[in-house]
Amino acid sequence: MKIAFIGGGNMAAALIGGLIKRGVAPADLYAIDPNEDARKRNEEQFGIQTGAAADAALAAYDAVVLAVKPQILKSVAESLAPHLKASQLAISIVAGIRMDDMSRWLNGHTRIVRVMPNTPALIGMGVAGLAATASVDEAGRALASQVLGAVGETVWFDDEAKIDAVTAISGSGPAYVFYFIEALQEAARQLGMDEAQGRALAVATFTGAAQLAANSDEPPGVLRERVTSKGGTTAAALASFDASGVKEAIVRGALAADARAKEMGDEFGKQ
Repeated sequence: MKIAFIGGGNMAAALIGGLIKRGVAPADLYAIDPNEDARKRNEEQFGIQTGAAADAALAAYDAVVLAVKPQILKSVAESLAPHLKASQLAISIVAGIRMDDMSRWLNGHTRIVRVMPNTPALIGMGVAGLAATASVDEAGRALASQVLGAVGETVWFDDEAKIDAVTAISGSGPAYVFYFIEALQEAARQLGMDEAQGRALAVATFTGAAQLAANSDEPPGVLRERVTSKGGTTAAALASFDASGVKEAIVRGALAADARAKEMGDEFGKQ
């Protein structure tokens, strides 16, 4: 498996590191980034080769991972197109941009997988949603699963539109968790704890609860009920959340993220 990355930022670095841990040789990985500091960091950290721009060397790779900002994907794709072979897999981890638009920018290239990973990939605990064009065969899907599976779980979707929903749930989701942790830390502060104490309790509670949910066959609602005694402290907190519409606000926020992902596809896809 030989993989090239267009963009050498944090998510690309997470994937590179994960692939190496899974046994991919550094010599089989390549990262292109115009930023000299990014190239130097990847060379020193992973021992891979890097380049400043797409060139004929890309022909040697099985897949090319597009890991750049949505605003510049069009220009990046157009610079990549002359060097991309029809047999190569193009894997995009760029938020919002649809496969039809990517194909157009890549001079009609059709072997494309669109992916939405999330930042826990940085510690090998990510989850990614994937969708592919009809031209991607089982071998291509397996290759994409191997690349993203190096840093966490993978979930495939037949409908590309669901990738915007993935963005709303798991792509943006870590920020929702951090937001709640911040709120718990603030409550801890108001209850007289220092910053270290509040952080330790809030973070460990989320870590433990998430692992409990992951290791249980029961739905989160049942797990919640088991912590909630009638008339007790947890019931008081949940009643306050319900009175403030916290659950509904979280759902509305995720729906807003989905809508924004669609808007980004419309906005940048018109280029």
